[in-house]
Parts: sequence; C-alpha cells; structure tokens
Amino acid sequence: MIRLTITFVLAAAIPLGNVVAADDAQQPAATEFNVHPIGHVKKADDRMLIVLDKKYRDGLLGLEQWSHVQVIWWFDKNDTPQQRGILQVHPRGDQNNPVTGVFACRAPVRPNLIGLSLCKVLAVKDNVVEVQTIDAFEGTPVLDLKPFAPGQDLASGVKVPKWAGPK
Repeated sequence: MIRLTITFVLAAAIPLGNVVAADDAQQPAATEFNVHPIGHVKKADDRMLIVLDKKYRDGLLGLEQWSHVQVIWWFDKNDTPQQRGILQVHPRGDQNNPVTGVFACRAPVRPNLIGLSLCKVLAVKDNVVEVQTIDAFEGTPVLDLKPFAPGQDLASGVKVPKWAGPK
C-alpha cells in the first residue's frame, strides 16, 4: 500500500477593524493538519471494499448495525497544483451546464481534494467493509468512515439548481 500524508493549512482571518496602519497589521495564524489515510478502496470482481489498515479494525466494532456509511476519501488522482487551482467548472463535466464554482457543485477538482460518498453497507468483516458501490477509484485513500444517521443527517426544504436534478 502506498502511504499518503495530507497536510491542510488554514489561514485564520483576524478582524483588524476598518483602518490598520502597516505597522499594526498582524499576519494571519496558519494551522496545519496532518491527515493520514486509514485504508483504501479495493474493487475485486464485482465487489466494492473499503480495506482499513489492520491497526484501525477495532474502530469498525458496531458498524454492521448501520445500513449506510459515509466514506470520506481523497481525490488522489487529481492531486496537482493545477487541479487544486481550478475554482470553476461545468458541473458533471457537461458543457451544457452553467459554469459553477467548485464549492457549489461536487466537482473532483478543488483546493482540498476531499471526496464524500454515501454507501450502503453489505458486510463488515475483520478490517474490511463491503459496500454496494462507491464513486472512487481502485486504490483511492480513505480518510474516515462515519455512519449515516437519519435524523442527524437530514435536511428539510432542500433546493438544488436545475442542472443538479435527476436526468
């Protein structure tokens, strides 16, 4: 398995009032976050698997009681400075869709290449979670798993742009 370390750097904006003299300007504090994959996506025959590093298998205790899991993963195939710099796209790669900011769609190019998939859990055994499907490639690094909790993971009054509706 390839080891991948992801570092996030956040710059915190510091409100300085309406007018600040150059000498009084403070530099924003930068914070780094190191994120290490817990496993990877494996596609074997017609099976979709989330294979965790063995040291994380104890974290799967009880997951088999949930019907769905949110899989947080890294778009490692897009990890270039150029791809991270793209801020507007035609959603779904369809030129007929209007140009849209990456924070207003689910484009695989973005400053932080975090992917999120809601997956139906088929089985949990040892350090492997079998899911019905996932929209990630073979070998994609998995960052975290969170059970889908109806009532907590619910939104009412949802609206979406026309292009995002069912085809």
